[in-house]
Amino acid sequence: MHIASLTLQLLRIPFRVAFKHASAERNITQSALVIAQSESGLTGYGEGCPRDYVTGETDASVAMFFELHRDDILARVTDLKTLQAWCRAHEGDIDQNPAAWCAIELALLDLFARGNRLPVEAFLGLPLLAGPFFYSAVLGATDAKQFAETLNRYRKIGMRDFKIKLSGDAGRDRANLAVLRAADIGPAQVRADANNLWADAHVAQRYLESLDYPFVAIEEPLRPGQFADLAALAESLAIRIVLDESITREEQLAQLPGAPERWIVNLRVSKMGGLLRSLQVVNRCRQAGLALVVGAQVGETSLLTRAALVVAQAARDILIAQEGAYGTLLLESDAVEPALMFGAKGELDILSSRLAQSPGLGLTPILGLAERYFHRGTKEGARGD
Repeated sequence: MHIASLTLQLLRIPFRVAFKHASAERNITQSALVIAQSESGLTGYGEGCPRDYVTGETDASVAMFFELHRDDILARVTDLKTLQAWCRAHEGDIDQNPAAWCAIELALLDLFARGNRLPVEAFLGLPLLAGPFFYSAVLGATDAKQFAETLNRYRKIGMRDFKIKLSGDAGRDRANLAVLRAADIGPAQVRADANNLWADAHVAQRYLESLDYPFVAIEEPLRPGQFADLAALAESLAIRIVLDESITREEQLAQLPGAPERWIVNLRVSKMGGLLRSLQVVNRCRQAGLALVVGAQVGETSLLTRAALVVAQAARDILIAQEGAYGTLLLESDAVEPALMFGAKGELDILSSRLAQSPGLGLTPILGLAERYFHRGTKEGARGD
């Protein structure tokens, strides 16, 4: 298949409510949307979420990566084999620009799979989607009143697995934990995410001990990549460590010290640099005896939710949780339809959405999206320009 054009748009969709954690407060999406069109008129869509505090990416760096490589992609990539070859040849660039590449790669995979009239799983030689897929409830670092209101909404639909964001404000964090205790939610159901709050492991340990709440796991309490200190913290607190910002490339997994049982990798498709690299990480984690959470960037649309389903299905034997699938529960509008979001008990119903049988990613853009939510113009290129 010859790709006629690639277009980059920056997507800005307001949230219904703001979401806060230790690294950022967000009330609008920050996504890069790539549209790939074939000469026969087929279209594929991809998304990446640049985050300067995760991968060092910004809107400007995404645009620069796109403009630098667009023409070469148009000239060289025509199918899955050439896409994989391009990815291998530009591994270093993708390491530095994973969200930018993720948006391009997903658009191309969607386009090629549509051209072959196959769901993306079948196009990649994987089994078709088969549920169920259950998601964790994620609670931001809010005041106790808002925390309790959000928790009650989750409990009303029967959700039983929770991740809470820590603020570093001991009074606020203790108040939110008191809400959990009052709701009779046991620590075995709760992971905490500190979003790299502390530089010193001893400070982190004292703070976490002061909360007097035995979380089943703690995510990123220290600055990214402090693996030795994280291992010592895990040992001192007898707790598992979830690695998110600390693992953005497959080769970093080899740096993890000690028993694999102490580590859990939070695999987010955008920060890993796309679907193909994410699937490689799943295989490496399985070989290393590491567990996985398939996570999500706050504010991602259903395009990345759909891509993450491929990963979650491939990782079922080592998967302990899924995050995301908020769709229009969080966003004022999704970028595509159907909007993929969890319902009762945190389950995403793939049967009614017919994703398992639909070509490509199985999603279509919402009409009028460009006029409402695209930001700062278009970066576009076509074959031969």
